[in-house]
Amino acid sequence: MRLLLAFAGSRGDAQPGVLIGQELQRRGHHVTLAVSPNLVDFARDQGFSAKPFGLDSDDLLRTQRDDRRFTSRNPLRQIRATLDLQRRGFGEAALDLLDIAGDAEVLVTGMACEEAAAEVARIRAIPLAAVHFFPIVPNRAVPVVPAAWARRLPGTAHRLGWQALTKARAWALAPEIAALRRATAPGRAPHATQVPASSPTPQPNPHSHTDISGAEVLRVIPELKLHAGGGVLELTPSALRPSADPSLPARDVAAVGRSGTAATPGRIAIQAYDPELFPGLESALGDAPVTGFPVVPSGTSAITCANGPAAIEPRPELRDWFAAGSAPVYVGFGSMPVGDPDAVEAMVREVGRRLGMRILLVGGIFRARIRADMAVVGQVDHRAVLPKCAAAVHHGGAGTTAAVLRAGVPAVVCSVQADQPYWGQQVEALGLGVTVPFAQITANRLEQALIRATRPEVVLRASAYGLRFRDDGVARAADAIESIASEQRSSLTGAVSRGMLL
Repeated sequence: MRLLLAFAGSRGDAQPGVLIGQELQRRGHHVTLAVSPNLVDFARDQGFSAKPFGLDSDDLLRTQRDDRRFTSRNPLRQIRATLDLQRRGFGEAALDLLDIAGDAEVLVTGMACEEAAAEVARIRAIPLAAVHFFPIVPNRAVPVVPAAWARRLPGTAHRLGWQALTKARAWALAPEIAALRRATAPGRAPHATQVPASSPTPQPNPHSHTDISGAEVLRVIPELKLHAGGGVLELTPSALRPSADPSLPARDVAAVGRSGTAATPGRIAIQAYDPELFPGLESALGDAPVTGFPVVPSGTSAITCANGPAAIEPRPELRDWFAAGSAPVYVGFGSMPVGDPDAVEAMVREVGRRLGMRILLVGGIFRARIRADMAVVGQVDHRAVLPKCAAAVHHGGAGTTAAVLRAGVPAVVCSVQADQPYWGQQVEALGLGVTVPFAQITANRLEQALIRATRPEVVLRASAYGLRFRDDGVARAADAIESIASEQRSSLTGAVSRGMLL
């Protein structure tokens, strides 16, 4: 079977695609991996035929870092900023994927480019398997606003909020989808008419009606109007009604609002996380395949890094450092842009000094060296290192969150963007750690967060979860992908036998 795996975003977004692709290759399938342009070398190092698509994810991360709306205390300003970012590069990504898709029989995608991939699957008439690293299906269990106060809201408010966000995302992308469909209409070569470039990100309006407090967001859902992109989107319990857009036929808005795309031959949303972390969620998932986190299975090699395969055990000098003292605190922020690495390093060293704890600081943006109180390294194998640590301070990406949970150590989640604040809130709500937004972190706050995270009851709870962590998520995801392809083949065979395709 020929598969195209399209995983846009940072390395943390691409890594599940790498792991699932490796498993599918092991099963004898032909896999092409499409990733953001800045990650093509990483993907090729894993043994894939790798292709670039869309925009450079590092550039997008820097854009997000510099847009103050993402750190606003107003959830609606954050929503508007997110929708603006999601529109950026949509057409480029979709047209790139359309060229790459070729004779692919199944398209597998991550969350960052799901709508673009869905359009390509529709055009190519092939099944789509979307891998969700976080629950975004409308539900009553997961607070729609990643804040402590939101946990006190009734489940109905969360369900309505998720429905509103789903439709707001569809509304925001509807013009991009309509332009893509016009550009790829029958009789036109895909690039004969380029999809118009996304409009510049609008600057926040200080007089906008969205300037309301976070606590009011869900309380006013029946009356709320979100001003974005020159239109007004009404959030109501029953539906969201986009205002008229002369560039988008009403039928296109309606179709996108219902399903995110026109009908495809088959479409599944693989839930690639542990639903145990979201009590009450499973009833909302229906028959969606739930696979667990896509992590490197026990007993297999680590993912290849830029400087060669990451060793299962730390390098000798780091191994000696671990043996020379007490369990350190792991600190790492993945691919997130850190404005002042030197200041961050000084802050975590000071916190370590105050608490009498050693620090393992991980990241290529820091100057590598090993001292008695702090080891600074570019990258490590989480499976080998995290179980040796007393706690982990990290950005809250789904992959790192899974690694910390698997290791059974408590976490301090310093979230930056996307699903990270949700993971931070959920880790804290379950008593598995503490969360503090990265933008608000100071030495005093980090010190207090580590004190709370390393209390005996939190340590025991995190350890207990680590003991029951399942590491077969990659194999189960591959099973789900094979099943949708099998169902598609059976459907086509049945259609032929009935004379429908003859």
